[in-house]
Amino acid sequence: MSLKETQETESRLLLTTYERYPVFFTEGEGVHLIDENGNRYLDLLSGIGVNALGYGHPAVEQAIVEQARKLIHISNLFFHGGQAELAQRLTKASGMDRAFFCNSGTEAWEAALKLSRAYAAEQRGCGKTLGTKFLALENSFHGRTMGSVATTHKAKYREPFEPVMPGVEFVRFNDVDDLKAKFSTEVCAILLEAVQGEGGVRPISQEFMIAARELTRSTGALLVIDEIQAGLGRTGKWFAYQHYGLQPDITTIAKPLAGGLPLGALLCKQAVAEAFHPGMHGTTFGGGPLVCAAAVAVMDTMEQEHLLEHVTEVGTYFRKKLEDLASKHDCIVDVRGLGLMLAIELSSAAQAKETLACMMQKHILINRTHETVLRFLPPYILSKADVDTTVQALDEIFTEQGAEIAHAHAGGHVG
Repeated sequence: MSLKETQETESRLLLTTYERYPVFFTEGEGVHLIDENGNRYLDLLSGIGVNALGYGHPAVEQAIVEQARKLIHISNLFFHGGQAELAQRLTKASGMDRAFFCNSGTEAWEAALKLSRAYAAEQRGCGKTLGTKFLALENSFHGRTMGSVATTHKAKYREPFEPVMPGVEFVRFNDVDDLKAKFSTEVCAILLEAVQGEGGVRPISQEFMIAARELTRSTGALLVIDEIQAGLGRTGKWFAYQHYGLQPDITTIAKPLAGGLPLGALLCKQAVAEAFHPGMHGTTFGGGPLVCAAAVAVMDTMEQEHLLEHVTEVGTYFRKKLEDLASKHDCIVDVRGLGLMLAIELSSAAQAKETLACMMQKHILINRTHETVLRFLPPYILSKADVDTTVQALDEIFTEQGAEIAHAHAGGHVG
């Protein structure tokens, strides 16, 4: 099918859940996507943080091909080697004890919510005072299933589906006093992203993170950290919470885990894991042989190619270049992020939207979140030369936009 044929067919047959850009991609190579006309696009979105090793990485391709020839799917009623192999790598990297595999980030988050309440119930059975309430953060995004959306702050994600799961209260972002005021023995878990993704690439402050950890320990509540976008190397460490020098009770990952195949995971401490018993939770497709083989290949490749160090180095370079750009253009009001999870915030939503379109015209893919924020989630194999190409394109766009604004003001003055 061509782009036009696909658009016509989708308009008749698909639910309209996405406003797609009019580009038809047919293949990918490294950090580039290639459209039906052979045009190459530098991809700094990587499937919204999914394609950590870029496109066509030989280690991932080989793992998929070899495993597909052996066994693609088997029921979780039986054993296969993939989950054990992957769990060994993930528990070592995260400092956790147990893993549960599923298909997506929102499913991992659902499992975290269920496990948190199951753990609280067990604690109450042992005589402890622990409620069922969740504290989540303003600007949070945890997924689109009913439990996940209940803990997601922005009204546009929740209100169409109300009533959503009860027992969730939102805390002002990085406001320790508000966190302390809302915390009590009624809270079974504090829920947060170490770096908010959809909320505008906003890292949690050290003070807030430490306060959350201390409050939960004071009552026996859980600290649950969503690493679906920030985890597995995106910030230069295996998990973003490792920048803070602490350990949560539960964490969730998904996006980059299986190199483009759908796989999510919940990781937790042993004492928390004991709250789940056979039959309480499950999944048909989660942790199948094929996706586990791909994920093992991703993690092994990251170690062999020293990609955590590379993400730190290139991410630091990228951020410095964006900060230099901000000193040149007043439209940039903030530069933030960690590793290769970066963003620039512009002074207006209209300019952010226009910049996104201009970047696409220059065959560079980024996206806009939180209205005014341009987000960069490139593959971990991004080079400094790719960064230079990106920043030069942004510089050209902002310079042209500034000239147009100056010309419009001058015209108005003359009039």
